[in-house]
Amino acid sequence: MTMHTRQLTAAVAAMALACSPADRSTKQHPGGQPPAGPMGGVLTGAGATFPNPIYTKWFDVYARETGVRINYQSIGSGGGIRQFTEGTVDFGATDSPMTDAQIAAVKGNVRHIPTVLGAVAVTYNLPSLGSTSLRFDGTTLADVFLGRITRWNDRRIAALNPGVALPADDIIVAHRSDGSGTSYIFTDYLAKISTEWQEQVGHATSVKWPTGLGGKGNEGVTQVVKQSEGSVGYVELVYAISNGLPVARLQNATGAFVEPTLESVTAAAASASLGPDTDFRVSITNPPGADAYPISSFTWLLLPKVPRSAENSKALEDFVRWMLTPTPQHMAAELHYAPLPATVIELVQKRLGPS
Repeated sequence: MTMHTRQLTAAVAAMALACSPADRSTKQHPGGQPPAGPMGGVLTGAGATFPNPIYTKWFDVYARETGVRINYQSIGSGGGIRQFTEGTVDFGATDSPMTDAQIAAVKGNVRHIPTVLGAVAVTYNLPSLGSTSLRFDGTTLADVFLGRITRWNDRRIAALNPGVALPADDIIVAHRSDGSGTSYIFTDYLAKISTEWQEQVGHATSVKWPTGLGGKGNEGVTQVVKQSEGSVGYVELVYAISNGLPVARLQNATGAFVEPTLESVTAAAASASLGPDTDFRVSITNPPGADAYPISSFTWLLLPKVPRSAENSKALEDFVRWMLTPTPQHMAAELHYAPLPATVIELVQKRLGPS
């Protein structure tokens, strides 16, 4: 077990103990009364796998504190947008903001609520390198995923990693097979860096991959990488850490090679410019800043502006208000997500209005 894995396991265990029934506080609910819940005490949601670890933690803690259960299907951002549009769930979740056309399809009846920030990590399976962290720049990474660079000891990878004994093995590319916000973030970054990528592949939740093996969800891509020596893929950071997989350092807009960490994602978030009328649909890939990790993103809940059920809408907004408080945001940091900046929390609170 790696140090990162031990830290992650310890963090999760500590948070579970901290949130045990004996330690619960009623400070978040004046008068000791939990918020009004939906009929039967159950809300339903579906979508992104990228934030699933923190959502699972939040929903469990929130159910214990309030009695309101939230059933969430981690099916990918594309599925979350589809189910939200079809009205089969109370809320959707996505790492790729809905397009103007998708918003028009629901007649504008959607609010994007940012929850946390995370990093898409480039992870690989090269046992001969041990714990060595490889370095990539954006154009080299794009050419790997375009199928132009096919061996690990290619001169371009070697030039970025002097002194590293790269194997002559074939590169096995691992990518998402489902509609994915993680893919949207990854391809959004590559499209900003590589003209060839933008022209040949583009950026979207689902693209026509030029090469590689597909895996469903972050979980599926993680398993493809873990089981395939010589592979490289992209996953949300916590999936790489919890599976003991190495992550690459990526060259950012200033030329620095940066590891995905809580601090480097927070530095990327500093580039976000959100005005008082923002709809929160913003990209922060390839941001300025010497310490910023280049494949960082907000992730969002999708809530209807005009509720399908007044009771469920109230329960959802109560959860969001709880999510914005310090303790849940600290849980995010424990699971390697960057908490929302204070300015973003204030904007969301104002958008929700009084409880």
